Amino acid sequence: MSKTNPGNYFEDFSVGQVIRHATPRTISVGDASLYTALYGSRFAVQSSDAFAQDLGYERAPLDDLLVFHIVFGKTVPDISLNAVANLGYAGCRFLAPVYPGDSVSASSEVIGLKENSNGKTGVVYVRSSGVNQHGVTVLDYVRWVMVRKKDASTSTGHNLVPSLPSALDADSLGDAVPIIKKAAFDPDLSGSVHFWDDYELGESIDHVDGMTVEEAEHQMATRLYQNTAKVHFNQFTEGQGRFGRRLIYGGHVISLARALSFNGLGNAFHIAAINGGRHVAPLFAGDTVFAWSQVLDKAELPGREDVGALRLRIFATKDQPCEALPGKGEEGYDASVILDLDLWVLLPRA
Repeated sequence: MSKTNPGNYFEDFSVGQVIRHATPRTISVGDASLYTALYGSRFAVQSSDAFAQDLGYERAPLDDLLVFHIVFGKTVPDISLNAVANLGYAGCRFLAPVYPGDSVSASSEVIGLKENSNGKTGVVYVRSSGVNQHGVTVLDYVRWVMVRKKDASTSTGHNLVPSLPSALDADSLGDAVPIIKKAAFDPDLSGSVHFWDDYELGESIDHVDGMTVEEAEHQMATRLYQNTAKVHFNQFTEGQGRFGRRLIYGGHVISLARALSFNGLGNAFHIAAINGGRHVAPLFAGDTVFAWSQVLDKAELPGREDVGALRLRIFATKDQPCEALPGKGEEGYDASVILDLDLWVLLPRA
């Protein structure tokens, strides 16, 4: 019996299967600093203990997406080591703050399987959760990923696509955020004078700035998350694949778009939920990423007068400033679009 792990192929999964993932991770301030170095995120709550404590946090919480990527990375050896591409997300809830020094472990349940008509691949749907050292679930989400089959000549017959929510209800989105002291939310220090009340339904925000992706940064990021998917790591195998080179990890694009969104959404200090998302097209090293957002909805939170929720649709493009992008917000993507992400964020109320 082999002592090494070749990763699971599509045939190895079954609906209802529960997988506990290896390597719990204690997340440190060093991880947070490296995350900042990779993306340049500037949200004050995650950057300053003093700023966060003045609002009512224990200290600066870790960036929501750093937690997401680390939990995601735990799942890769079991779920997507043999992936062709990660396809999308739904029902992602950030349920509790994670602080430096917290330890996070992950598990996944297979909730759907659908073999593709080419017989070479299939789509695996999993619900993954991250739990801290106290047994508190800090993150819960669904993703679906296209995985290679071991034997293209044999049909599995799998054809179950789970029913997934198009969007999460705003009512419970404030659970992961303490009641904040609004008066302490200093706009000079946060970098924005625009609060929840200042945004309008249908408003589009061009985040203006662009960020070029370097191969070294992407490789460092995937290692930070312990994401070992061949499609990102292994040029020897991917050089023989359909693109002839490694793909940039889709989560890397999400973090770039989130960091770029600071310019226009500087007080959107917490991602409460990801309703859904698509990696519309691949990204490669050397491409420059831009982003823009559209306000889809606004919601007051029950019992909360300190913060409100904005539902945003964030698009990322490659080598195309969003100012000149035609057909903003419409289906039928421009060739430059690489990410379409629907999420709820929280901002302080004026």
